[in-house]
Amino acid sequence: MKKMKDRLDRSTVLWLGAIVLTLTGVFMQDHLDWLARYPETWVVPFADVLNALSNWIVGQFSPVFQVISLLLGFPIKAVQQVLQTLPWSVTMFVFCLVAYAASGWRLTLFTFGASVYMLAIGYWDAGMNTLSLVAISVPSAILVGFAIGVWGFRSARAERIIMPALDLLQTVPTFAYLLPILMLFGFGTVVGLIASILYSFPPMVRNTILGLRRVAPEVIESGLMAGATSRQLFWQVRVPSARRQLLLGVNQATMASLSMVIIASIIGGTADLGWEVLSTIRKAQFGESLLVGLVIALMAMVIDRVTSGLANGSDRDGMPRNHRHLWIIAALGGIVIFAASLVAPILNDWPEAYRFNPAPVMNEALSGFITTFRTQIEMIKTAAFYFVMLPVKIGLQGAVSPFTWGFSLTTAHSLAFALSTVALALWSTTRRGPKVGIAILVFAVVYYFGLTGLPWPALILLLALLAYGIGGVVLSFGTVLGLAFILVTGNWPAAVLSIYLCGIAVVIAFTLGTAIGIWAAQNDRVSAFVRPINDTLQTMPLFVILIPFVMVFRIGDFTALLSVIAYAIVPAIRYAEHGLRSLPDTVIEAARMVGTTPRQMLWQVQIPLALPVIMLGLNQTILYGIAMLVIAALVGAGGLEQTVYTALTDGNVGEGLIAGLAMAVIAIIADRMTNGWSRKRQSALGFGPG
Repeated sequence: MKKMKDRLDRSTVLWLGAIVLTLTGVFMQDHLDWLARYPETWVVPFADVLNALSNWIVGQFSPVFQVISLLLGFPIKAVQQVLQTLPWSVTMFVFCLVAYAASGWRLTLFTFGASVYMLAIGYWDAGMNTLSLVAISVPSAILVGFAIGVWGFRSARAERIIMPALDLLQTVPTFAYLLPILMLFGFGTVVGLIASILYSFPPMVRNTILGLRRVAPEVIESGLMAGATSRQLFWQVRVPSARRQLLLGVNQATMASLSMVIIASIIGGTADLGWEVLSTIRKAQFGESLLVGLVIALMAMVIDRVTSGLANGSDRDGMPRNHRHLWIIAALGGIVIFAASLVAPILNDWPEAYRFNPAPVMNEALSGFITTFRTQIEMIKTAAFYFVMLPVKIGLQGAVSPFTWGFSLTTAHSLAFALSTVALALWSTTRRGPKVGIAILVFAVVYYFGLTGLPWPALILLLALLAYGIGGVVLSFGTVLGLAFILVTGNWPAAVLSIYLCGIAVVIAFTLGTAIGIWAAQNDRVSAFVRPINDTLQTMPLFVILIPFVMVFRIGDFTALLSVIAYAIVPAIRYAEHGLRSLPDTVIEAARMVGTTPRQMLWQVQIPLALPVIMLGLNQTILYGIAMLVIAALVGAGGLEQTVYTALTDGNVGEGLIAGLAMAVIAIIADRMTNGWSRKRQSALGFGPG
């Protein structure tokens, strides 16, 4: 007992006090209604103010926005007309030539195969409509991002404004972007264009600032010695030297733009790939939705490989670096193929007889799979929902019943749970330290009463205390401020539901993904197998990830959970493998020289040293999970994501923006906490400042 008492520090006492206050609040909820539910009379009507402001702006400036919409719609329609008018053979030839210029013959063959697939299943026209929007949104986002990035590079004061704004733009849910744009510009492709630009220019800004700052000082000195003016120094020295980083920004902006174009199709109503995906999902057509989903995924992969190939300056497959002659080949080849298409109709319109539709076979195969494994599917779904999800949501006290667990929860059961939890916490404190014991107690409280069963002051207190332990007073105060915003806007119940679903998904994705990443770092074959899967999941639009889960498990919280896990697991795998493979060779050699076994090497040397990088993976896993939540609203997930989606369908700008900002607050708090923990860990290991 004395040993355990000596290990109790101020932080432990604070946590014990917070747990006691939480339990007190739980038992006082029946007597104090304001503890259980934040009073509606205390809610500040920010949404009403935003709606009034939105209505005023629309009323005053509607003609201006209509003119802007016509001007922005013209280039989209022009590109669309060109892509739809050109024979498919000409367009495919240009695509393949661009792929060759970017990365050689392998990408050329992949691009050819992807194009043939689009033709063969009949989605060429829809694909060209999507591409026409990308062709306008990407250059616009790149120009805007580059201009703002240069501004941030030249002015430290501007950067202090730009970076928080980018954080907000990249954490506010994508559906929330569409609401004000929809009110100002109405339905149509222009909504997708503007939303795509807003969503995709931040990566270009970040890479522009980073690239311009990383230009070596000796390069700048050489330019000055050569007599370059300020303008020449920037355009002829800095920009060319930062070319690779700038092209990486182009790559990321392109992928973000494609992702947003798909989402914008929900209200755009354009006959593009996004609309096809949404239509088939709503009709529960598994085969059709998967086929068009593969079109989107293939298009995303081709664009990703082309832009990343240009960014890396690859010269594989003997490809020359100077590709000016390829423009001549593109022009001459396009003219020749166009002329040939006038003689051979097959080169202009893909024959109907050559199309194939495996969707009925796929639907039948899925029906057979579900019929065969119906018992196992329901068993997995039921076990996960009743034994994990429901207790975290409403607690054991609400989840345990004869229907769910096979028995009723009695006082004896509750007492046994409490005593065993305290005993385990005490034992863990003596063996592993008080932090482990506190973690067990907090988990037990949440698991027994559920997140929705805890008083809102208690949740704020626990999260503020966690932030204080990680980042001190500043982070704790910011956390309280952000949570207070969610509270006073009336979004607290929905926010708790979002935290419940995203929290479970992140824990599973991070645990499983880190395990896979560690395995891949130890085995090159596993790494080679996992890498293309990661690439596919990362380039595949979020809608497509929903398809297999919806078809097998139908709509509901469990389906939403699986879709979030599938999307959020990628960074956990990548960062774990990267962290272990990037350790200094000197450290590994030193560990081998002292005679460590492979198990000791992994658990006592490699993982502790790679932990800061792995924790960055947790940071990204959380952000990916929150990003996927809004898409999961389409399959029945509740919470803030459902509020945003409902506001989108109802045209409620204020409610949608406030709910979107609430999700951004959660994402930013999680980001600051994980980054703070990583910095503390790096400092403890001597890798950087605290």
